[in-house]
Amino acid sequence: MTLEEGRRVRLAEDLGIGEAFAGEPGAVVGFLSLGAGIEGTVERVDGELPQSEDVREYQRLRALFEDYAHTMPVASRQRLEAQLAGLEPEWTAYRERGARVTVRVRLDNGFVLDGAHQDILTEL
Repeated sequence: MTLEEGRRVRLAEDLGIGEAFAGEPGAVVGFLSLGAGIEGTVERVDGELPQSEDVREYQRLRALFEDYAHTMPVASRQRLEAQLAGLEPEWTAYRERGARVTVRVRLDNGFVLDGAHQDILTEL
């Protein structure tokens, strides 16, 4: 999913915001959360989230393999191939999912959700 400014979105899961205070200072009276299903409009797309450590490691090892595998001893090359194979599922998932972004969403109830990961939103 590619989020863009102006797109309508829906919160895909309950989102806990924090404790609610009233009366005496520090007196917790509840917990504030936004329920799944609340809709809003994307006001801004902030930027890409960092890649996972496994994705970065796959890229690093793949570059090493492509540049130097032909010069490596057989055992080292096989070990590198095994490491790449172990990271392949994470790399495949990343490629299918694409880069993830954070967004600012103005919800219909007036709340503004800033820095929200796109994973908690669905497009309408």
